Amino acid sequence: MFVRRVFYRWQFLAVLVLPAWLLVGASLFKSSGWAVLGSFFGGIILGLGLLAVALLFFARTEVRMERAVSWRDVGVLTLWHALIVASGFTAGASWLPLLVVLVGLAAFWFAIWELYASARSRMQAMIVLIDETARGGAPTEPAAGEHPSPIGFEPTPDPSVIVVREKPKDT
Repeated sequence: MFVRRVFYRWQFLAVLVLPAWLLVGASLFKSSGWAVLGSFFGGIILGLGLLAVALLFFARTEVRMERAVSWRDVGVLTLWHALIVASGFTAGASWLPLLVVLVGLAAFWFAIWELYASARSRMQAMIVLIDETARGGAPTEPAAGEHPSPIGFEPTPDPSVIVVREKPKDT
């Protein structure tokens, strides 16, 4: 859980740190001024891509509740961020920035898919809860492979009773 929480925080820091590293790495390891200028504009685009992926991960309810990304998210972020760091060290490898872009696009679509799958499973659990409540019986415990009730939607034994729980104000 510690590693997942570190990546949860790191993904937002990486939006600033990794593009800055590209600029510093280009100035230290490349001699051409055009390469530094290209790294500057590439870093801006990279920062926007990192921000988009981080926000898509953050949009998932379970990520926000646990304040930790999933292990699959950790793997995708590790690969992408390692390639970005490595591209700051290379002087003339034209294939590495291309690989960073391809992995970045894959990370973006992976984040969209994870958000879709998370929303779909929560919606299915909510539909099951509504369907069971509409039938007049208390929802049964989910069988193996079924989705449990979403957090905050615990059914009561009597469907005509509505229980509203208040959270205390944070002061």
